[in-house]
Amino acid sequence: MLELKNTYLGIELGSTRIKAVLIGDDYAPLASGSHDWENRLENGFWTYSLEDIHGGVRACFADLAADVHEKYGVPLTTVGAMGISAMMHGYMVFDKQDKLLVPFRTWRNTTTKQAAEQLSAALGFNIPQRWSIAHLYQAVLNKEPHIGEIAHITTLAGYINYLLTGERAVGVGEASGVFPVEKGAYNADYMRTAEKMLAEQGFSLPLAEVLPPIKTAGEGGAYLTEEGAAFLDPTGTLKAGVPLCPPEGDAGTGMAAANAVRVGTGNVSAGTSTFSMLVLDKNPAAAYPEIDMVTTPDGAPAAMVHCNNCCSELDAWVKLFGEFAALTGNAIDRSALYETLYKNAMTGDPDCGGVTSFNYLSGEPVTGAESGRPMYFRQPDGKMDLANFFRAQIYSAFATLKIGMDILFEKEQVKAQQFTGHGGIFKVKGAAQQVLADALDTPVSVMATAGEGGAWGMALLAAYMIKGGGKTLPDWLDSEVFADIEKLTAAPEAGGKRGFDEYIRRYKAALAAEKLLGDVK
Repeated sequence: MLELKNTYLGIELGSTRIKAVLIGDDYAPLASGSHDWENRLENGFWTYSLEDIHGGVRACFADLAADVHEKYGVPLTTVGAMGISAMMHGYMVFDKQDKLLVPFRTWRNTTTKQAAEQLSAALGFNIPQRWSIAHLYQAVLNKEPHIGEIAHITTLAGYINYLLTGERAVGVGEASGVFPVEKGAYNADYMRTAEKMLAEQGFSLPLAEVLPPIKTAGEGGAYLTEEGAAFLDPTGTLKAGVPLCPPEGDAGTGMAAANAVRVGTGNVSAGTSTFSMLVLDKNPAAAYPEIDMVTTPDGAPAAMVHCNNCCSELDAWVKLFGEFAALTGNAIDRSALYETLYKNAMTGDPDCGGVTSFNYLSGEPVTGAESGRPMYFRQPDGKMDLANFFRAQIYSAFATLKIGMDILFEKEQVKAQQFTGHGGIFKVKGAAQQVLADALDTPVSVMATAGEGGAWGMALLAAYMIKGGGKTLPDWLDSEVFADIEKLTAAPEAGGKRGFDEYIRRYKAALAAEKLLGDVK
């Protein structure tokens, strides 16, 4: 019999899927649910409607409840604790009657360049276009009609948490994508500067009243209300009273799921795009447009390098070789094809034999490329074979990430103890994982739980609120959750590091050609 009081639920609203994971006392998943959805471009903004949001969350919960009933024969009437996560940043603004003033503007929008640049210059702190404060300031600059009605602003995770609990607070990691955070609170000096800039444009409300209050991992005090239970489960099966932990962003839940919340640890997520997170002991001395500063769920500063391109071009080349194999009458299973090409690539020269590849299918802000065109070149006296060519493709998946991380390593003298990798590129043992370890000159681990994702990380944060026992979040994750989880670690190799450094030298030298190619229509 499933003891529901000893389970913990995480729900995460991602860009293409809403996922729910229910875990037990041992933190292993017991059941899951999901709902697929897509954003749409309306009136110049990428958005999800309130109907999309409300219906999607309910559908996801219903799918989870069905899975629980099928596996354990019990209705999902309660859980020990739960938490809400969602894609970070964006813009949800409400009036005093809690009416949404404009459709939700997601992180994907790049309509706030003027605001982001002005705020970054005035604060001496990098404010990316996707941050909530950039959206607010841009709306003020644009004199949008709704500005005079604003009472408060929140994120998608904060909005769902409010519907469930009546509490407006967000977790500190989520808050750090709304406005710069320092020591668990919005930076007071930056607040004064931003308020002055807003007032000069006609918006005079104090930011402390407008922005969501901040809570840190482990803090309680929020509970599922009768209205919240009816919203999440219109069947009436779910009962009120469930404790909710502070809502967090997808960056924070990813760090929790990777056990990368301790200073010196980090994680790398690699898919269509890629990003790295590295937990620091203090903010960098300078602001860099390539580095986004957010925090862990317990408030430690974390540096993010986000790159638009990662595996898409690599996948295209795998598909091409698969087509060739099929033409010869030797069709190969897709997984076996990846295994064959990746492992053969690792027999190539550490510098790829002079072969260099750019995987830019879209622009790449880290390197200043406004448009993307895949490109490859090779030294005439180099060694062009299948291993070197495909090794260069794997290198290109991490090249821009390395350029961004080198800013921290070289200019800020930051040290990293280890990174944890996530994503399909790491499935072939001893290939991309080793490349990344060599590129960052840091051990890279891949855990057996790497596929569980942010909803699992959110469930862990819900469990921590109940079962933390006074331990810090890093200590609790180390001792209670990840102590016995299987992981494979690759240490950097001297030859591989020298080879990747040589590859990056050629890569940087050819960036001008890549940027010119981006102008070709």
